[in-house]
Amino acid sequence: MRTFDFTPFSRSSIGFDHLFDLLNNPQLTEDQGGYPPYDIVRTGPDTYRIAVAIAGFTPEEITVTSQQNLLTVEGRKANEDDQQYLHRGISARAFTRRFNLEDHVEVEQANYENGLLQIDLVRKIPEAMKPRKIAIGGGSKPMKSLNAA
Repeated sequence: MRTFDFTPFSRSSIGFDHLFDLLNNPQLTEDQGGYPPYDIVRTGPDTYRIAVAIAGFTPEEITVTSQQNLLTVEGRKANEDDQQYLHRGISARAFTRRFNLEDHVEVEQANYENGLLQIDLVRKIPEAMKPRKIAIGGGSKPMKSLNAA
């Protein structure tokens, strides 16, 4: 039986290209449920934005942490024991939403406005890993030969 290593193919995607496949996998997102809803938008060749809809929370009740290749957004509502609700339709439940980031993707900033948390991400590939153009010799110049010792 022959085995094939597909690792080079999955590692070739940089940024969120591979993440889209992960997000559509129900086994990986099952524990998070559908709350809070979010969008992932490519805003440029190397920039992305995650928009998380978390109306009803204040910026003080939200934490955004980035550790290694994992971005975590958490919300914990402060207790409001002094209010009596006749109907409560605005969700105030605690949540944790995790996003797997590809290598070299960093959080640039986070803003909260009108119930929407926007997290800007940028892909910063080190110079040593960027493709470089190799000059091709030829034409009238002879190639140098290596002498075997």
